[in-house]
Amino acid sequence: MYIDQVERLCIDLAKELFKADFVDVRPVSGVCANLVIYTVFTNPGDRMLALAIPSGGHISTGRKDFSGTAGAVHGLEVEYFAFDRKEMNIDVDKTKQKIEKMVTEEKNPPKLAMFGGSLFLFPHPIKELADTIHNVGAKIAYDAAHVAGLIAGGRFQDPLREGADAVSLSTHKTLFGPQGGAVISFEQYGEQIKKATFPSNTSNHHLHNVAGKAIAFAEMLQFGKNYAGQIVENAKALAQALHERGLTVLAEHKGFTESHQVAVDVTKYGLGGDMERALESANIIVNRQLLPGDIQAGRHYTNPGGIRIGTSEITRIGMKKTHMAEVAELIKRVAINKEDPENVKQDVVAFRKDFQKVHYCFEAAKNAYEYIKIR
Repeated sequence: MYIDQVERLCIDLAKELFKADFVDVRPVSGVCANLVIYTVFTNPGDRMLALAIPSGGHISTGRKDFSGTAGAVHGLEVEYFAFDRKEMNIDVDKTKQKIEKMVTEEKNPPKLAMFGGSLFLFPHPIKELADTIHNVGAKIAYDAAHVAGLIAGGRFQDPLREGADAVSLSTHKTLFGPQGGAVISFEQYGEQIKKATFPSNTSNHHLHNVAGKAIAFAEMLQFGKNYAGQIVENAKALAQALHERGLTVLAEHKGFTESHQVAVDVTKYGLGGDMERALESANIIVNRQLLPGDIQAGRHYTNPGGIRIGTSEITRIGMKKTHMAEVAELIKRVAINKEDPENVKQDVVAFRKDFQKVHYCFEAAKNAYEYIKIR
């Protein structure tokens, strides 16, 4: 009985936060949330549009050839949105042409278009493509795993109002809850989503996590607007500071980013995997990142041409845009100057001493990352 009450409260908070008619909080991850959406809107063998991985797509929307969830698990035939490398976004006109070709020439239109991705600098053109996609009988989904906290804070975009039929998300990225997932949608799809979640994709939905999700939703309702705004300010400031120090930050002409992410082409100084490891040795955590053009250049995802940097965590521990120049300088010392990471690490540790509290949350009894001994 108490678990049911907690789950209902969690659902109500999520509905309020995302202004949604229907929410299922039981998926245990963002990938499982995507599988729920595939189950509701497609059958094995159907075609789906999504981003290619070097263009920012996530492996959960990938082809079978690449062990992608959509292809390997649900049996979907994945086609790619046309992508504009300069704009770092979906090319609207070329995507419309591609859909037209799928309908008129190939006689095999898509059944689902999945917006969203893993490298996600700018809002996707859902509004611009919604009519084209819906007019061929396809549904629109949006993978908000990385940007759910920004959406909740009103800073990025509003997929359900822009034409999406359903949104999948992770609850542990910019949305700062426990590891898990959720699906938000409209009541007309509610029963299908429930059945696709349980029993189709989840037998035990990790009951302890539901309470944690509820707290995260409540905190986002209280603090989300300021949190999301600060994240984006920090990302823009960090991108500018890295650019000024000689790193090739993508999409300079667009202000670099409108999300929490900054994408950097590091090929002038090495490769992404090597850079990731060197920075980690200095206590600076980034992600190696495939960039558009990497595959054609013969680069592999284990050591691609880029790195991806996010500002959600440093924002959560209290850093503001005035601190981003120092963060950029620490990165530069490893990436460009090739200083010994162990030397830089000491300065990273000293810098971090001023940022020990968790912000944008209810009262915290412990410091950030404080070790709790289990007796």
